[in-house]
Amino acid sequence: MSAEKILAINPGSTSTKIAVFEGENQVFITTLRHSTEEISKYPTVASQFEFRKELILSELKNNGVDINTINAVIGRGGLLRPIESGTYEVNAKMKQDLLSPDCRQHASNLGALIADSIASGLKGVRAFIADPVVVDELSEEARVSGLPECPRISIFHALNQKAVARRFAKEKGKEYEQLNLIVAHLGGGISVGAHAQGRVVDVNNALDGDGPFSPERSGSLPSGSLMEICFSGKYSKDDVKKMLAGKGGLVALMGYNDAQMLEKAASGGDAKAKLVQDAMCYNIAKWIGAMAAVLKGKVDGIILTGGIAHNKYLVKYVEEMTSFISPLTVYPGEDEMGALARNALMVLRGEFQAREY
Repeated sequence: MSAEKILAINPGSTSTKIAVFEGENQVFITTLRHSTEEISKYPTVASQFEFRKELILSELKNNGVDINTINAVIGRGGLLRPIESGTYEVNAKMKQDLLSPDCRQHASNLGALIADSIASGLKGVRAFIADPVVVDELSEEARVSGLPECPRISIFHALNQKAVARRFAKEKGKEYEQLNLIVAHLGGGISVGAHAQGRVVDVNNALDGDGPFSPERSGSLPSGSLMEICFSGKYSKDDVKKMLAGKGGLVALMGYNDAQMLEKAASGGDAKAKLVQDAMCYNIAKWIGAMAAVLKGKVDGIILTGGIAHNKYLVKYVEEMTSFISPLTVYPGEDEMGALARNALMVLRGEFQAREY
């Protein structure tokens, strides 16, 4: 019997990653790049749907992938309403929410829509998403801030955090649901989550200005200073939003969003670059410490993942600050395509049941 064939689709702001898996083996992967000129033709994310779908189908055909042999299509989940972790079958309600004018704009919203469109044209093929950024398993205490108008919300790198947590558990001969873990995803945004026996009970909002600063995001800020900026008359609401996500973090501090460039400058003797890199490391470690308190000190492992986890200086710095809590494990980079495929595969094999949105 041939292995199940999975098509995984991950739309980003300027690219679309596609991969084909036979069982757990990746047999094809590519990244379709989209220029600013191409993307700017479309007034909304949703209006990019046909453009991206046709590119995907053309790329598969040009590389000899017969779309009719696919057993399931899984897309990156978008900015839906808060949901539990898991694999979800795309349904009418999900598509309605993703196309709603109230839905926040992000390229990942296209994942479910394209997956469903491709699957619907094939016999017996199902479309899924898995662990979108809006996965919400917060404890009730974690939701409460000092203002009722500003509840804390869960937006984080759920797909990769859950994937590396399960990988760690498997390597230890344990079930993910048996362990207490702290996972820090270090990429364009940074999220640090407390995983308590299979649930992320606390995590910083990695999109809107919470937690450590990152290459493009400001992280937590002094509230009074932010208020002065907002009411200075110098900036529009859109300007401030970009300061929080897009033009914050390294972009604001150094003028670029490249963590590798920062590392090179710091190691080359640039005093400002070293201070900024140390501050980023310090903040990551500080948030890991906060999540250790959430888990009452009972931590089975600390995991660093994401592209910035390749930085050996950062790993050493964080380890020196957090080794008293638990040993550190590093899974540098991210395997989002593999994580998507494995989630679809577990449903097809009956290991998990697809959730209903």
